[in-house]
Amino acid sequence: MLQAAPYTMIPSEPVTPIVYRPEAGADELPCWLALPARMASDTPPIVAVHGIRRNARQQAELLAERASASGRAVIAPLFDRGRWPRYQQAVRRGRADLALIALMEALRRQGIWRTQRFELSGFSGGAQFAHRFAMLHPHLVARLTVASAGWYTFPDAAPFPYGLSVRPGRPDPWSAVGENNIKRFLAIPIQVCVGADDTLRDHSTRTGPAIDAQQGEHRLVRAIRWTRALKASARLRDMTPRATFVALSACGHDFRQCVLRGDLDRIIVPDGDQQTERSRSEPHCASDCDTGKRASAAQARFPGTPS
Repeated sequence: MLQAAPYTMIPSEPVTPIVYRPEAGADELPCWLALPARMASDTPPIVAVHGIRRNARQQAELLAERASASGRAVIAPLFDRGRWPRYQQAVRRGRADLALIALMEALRRQGIWRTQRFELSGFSGGAQFAHRFAMLHPHLVARLTVASAGWYTFPDAAPFPYGLSVRPGRPDPWSAVGENNIKRFLAIPIQVCVGADDTLRDHSTRTGPAIDAQQGEHRLVRAIRWTRALKASARLRDMTPRATFVALSACGHDFRQCVLRGDLDRIIVPDGDQQTERSRSEPHCASDCDTGKRASAAQARFPGTPS
């Protein structure tokens, strides 16, 4: 296994070794891997996508221990700034979505994973990429965790990237997202997570009258609104909603903090086939948002969202 490319071992102390896999060709991504000693052949790997700081290694390191306990690989692709400046939108400049597919196909050939689908997670900019990738390729995603996205593509008729419609007069790969794709996307178990203290509007937060009116003023309320929109969209199609919302207590916009303090790793990699305790209690949270005072306050400030 892993014989085609050189790997750099990282002299760190995680239970599972973290290795770096460079890109094997022009159309492939490099990635960080956390590979357990014994990989379960019937369990999908965790694909964890970084934010705009491009810290893919941190994703692999902080998820390695829980994934390894169940024999699961963690695959953390790296979208470098030069080649993938807008990877978050998946279909822009070079097709980041296809680059991830090419990487996963290469890793399959090397025996890293054997299932039909993988579990996909993303933090911040990676969460933007992850949910748009799942809309484009729902047949590849067994489970989706979207954590602390700055903004979202909503399941409505607004032009992409704000909604599902293709922008007028522009050829766009987003046209592949038809009704069948959306139904398959809504059938995926989707966990929408955000720090309960993630309410600051920083330089990376897309803002403006239109997006603020649609999505809200900051990441916390945007996550609430998007979860509600997914639930409403599923109900309109006579489908059981699969989206759940989790506010991570005492966490801001920091992946390490969300893992170490907010147990985000337990949400991304739950025990066995069960949802985490926090996720199981979520349907109450998604409607009442009573996981913390900040979440309740956000809902009170923005009451006009779908329920």
